[in-house]
Amino acid sequence: MKPFDVYPLINVTPVKAAGSKIWDDQGTEYLDLYGGHAVISIGHSHPHYTKRIKEQLDNIAFYSNSVQIPIQKELATKLGEVSGYADYDLFLCNSGAEANENALKLASFETGKKGFISFTKGFHGRTAGAVALTDNPKIIAPFNEHDQVHILPFNELDKVEKQLAKGDIAGIIVEGIQGVGGIVVPNPEFLLGLSKLAKQYGAKLILDEVQSGYARTGRFFAHQWVEGLKPDLITVAKGMGNGFPIGGVLISPEFKASHGLLGTTFGGNHLACAAALAVLEVIEEENLIEAAAQNGEVLMKELSAIEGVTEVRGKGLMIGFDLAVEAAPVRSALIHEHKIFTGSSGGKHTIRLLPPLNIETKALTLFIQKLKAVLTTNKVH
Repeated sequence: MKPFDVYPLINVTPVKAAGSKIWDDQGTEYLDLYGGHAVISIGHSHPHYTKRIKEQLDNIAFYSNSVQIPIQKELATKLGEVSGYADYDLFLCNSGAEANENALKLASFETGKKGFISFTKGFHGRTAGAVALTDNPKIIAPFNEHDQVHILPFNELDKVEKQLAKGDIAGIIVEGIQGVGGIVVPNPEFLLGLSKLAKQYGAKLILDEVQSGYARTGRFFAHQWVEGLKPDLITVAKGMGNGFPIGGVLISPEFKASHGLLGTTFGGNHLACAAALAVLEVIEEENLIEAAAQNGEVLMKELSAIEGVTEVRGKGLMIGFDLAVEAAPVRSALIHEHKIFTGSSGGKHTIRLLPPLNIETKALTLFIQKLKAVLTTNKVH
């Protein structure tokens, strides 16, 4: 047997990591500005994180949700405090896609409706319901296609209201900042308008913060840059476990729980909760929300001044920038010649940056120097 070959692989074999650095099996050091799809929030193998997990592993790693698991309540309380949503409930699962699937179910249960609105270039995962919300035909199987999903243009409220007025919409799902779509920041007026329209037409607003949450943007959630916005449901994953699989749905008090409404075997296990608690403790202890905001502001300013960079978007350390030429050869030179990981996006000219939130400023300065060298050497501007 061999792995099912569905991933185009970079020819690098990481065997060790610490902070924002990775070492391969040849002992070569790399700078990680991508965090494995925005997963590494507090840095690779953070000492507090590994200590927490090892201690939990020595006691109990797993039991199902049929017994008392106090560390779940500890995690929910801490997440409520750090995120500013202490009055919400938390449902724990294993990934971002699973979190979005459960948010869709909750919205549908609560409203008794079947339809959902999502937006062009959005991405919410690859499971059956989540993948149907994307407009990428390459990842949608015939089984996933149905007529209950309405994918509308981003930032256009009039089309959203026209669809809501038909009366069959259970919820609207939107990313705090579109990630795979190329780091696209929604207009504050658009998000506030979605919230208002959802309430007006009896639908639920779901903020997908799987990539943009957990301090990534210089706020705990990206939507908290918009004053007065309070979604009905918020989904989280990626940075939540810093590499340990865990996801969750923050649920507003208007939703009433009942036994059997949602469920999972592995979600909320002891080991995952210990990892997630360690992440929140490090975010607080190291002031990573503020660090992300400050480092992101400096990095975006530096990027904007580089010849050959045509646009810079994002907030905090969730950054996308466009080049005058295609990004693939530039990313290839960064990884193979200068040993720096960056990320791609749906746009051929866009590079994504999603480094650990506690990355050192000198590492970002080094990246700027190397990027300038690549653009000059390859005469890509």
